[in-house]
Amino acid sequence: MIWEDFFIRWTRIAGNVTFRYFLIAGTVFFLFYFILKGIMANRKMQAKFPKLKDYSRDITYSLITILIFATVAAVTFILLYPYTLYYRDVEKFGWTYFYLSFPLMFLIHDAYFYWAHRLMHHPRLFKAIHRVHHQSTNPSPWTAYAFHPLEAIIEAGIILVLGFVLPIHQAAFGLFMLFQFSYNVYGHLGYELYPKNFHRTWIGKWINTGTAHNQHHQYFHGNYGLYTLIWDRLFGTLREDYDQKFDQVTTPNQARSHEKTLA
Repeated sequence: MIWEDFFIRWTRIAGNVTFRYFLIAGTVFFLFYFILKGIMANRKMQAKFPKLKDYSRDITYSLITILIFATVAAVTFILLYPYTLYYRDVEKFGWTYFYLSFPLMFLIHDAYFYWAHRLMHHPRLFKAIHRVHHQSTNPSPWTAYAFHPLEAIIEAGIILVLGFVLPIHQAAFGLFMLFQFSYNVYGHLGYELYPKNFHRTWIGKWINTGTAHNQHHQYFHGNYGLYTLIWDRLFGTLREDYDQKFDQVTTPNQARSHEKTLA
């Protein structure tokens, strides 16, 4: 019976995440790479667009990643469930804690990603694992889940970490992962959506932006954060040209003219 439950849960998770991937990434891709392509031209970090082979590679790796995510999730929620702190009854901890768990998951995942990401930039690990993701030097929404299978396992490790660190309602975890994927799509969008001077506001200086992550893909070094720039600022890994690039991308006509000057 337990393996029947495992297969049912695995199938459901794989189907849901696949649907979410194509719905969110596909919709955003269609909007920004076709409908809004001209209107948002000044907000594009890199003037050129990825090639068809880049999109195909990213989608292929993303589908493999989704299968791995579904497997890790099914193992956690079926086989390891009795040993984790995941729970199904909201009343067990109440609605206040239900909502409080979101910022807690946010901070834990942000720290987990930063350190795992930096570790994967060790020369040996980068060549063996992380180089696949960095084949997209000019990322698109399809790049969000484009990981080497071993990196996909590392990324999915947050499911286990959260389950053994703090009590989390399964519905809260599901909503958090929806947010995680949506922000990941934004990070790989190729366009900056935050307003001009956002990076200089009291909160904006700590928030990771599409500009920051696009620089990471373009240059391979610095800007390792996921949701925030807290760890990058604390440990000196924020690129020195980040503020300049954000200004260029959010100032009309400046980004394109700058690139023409460098060409």
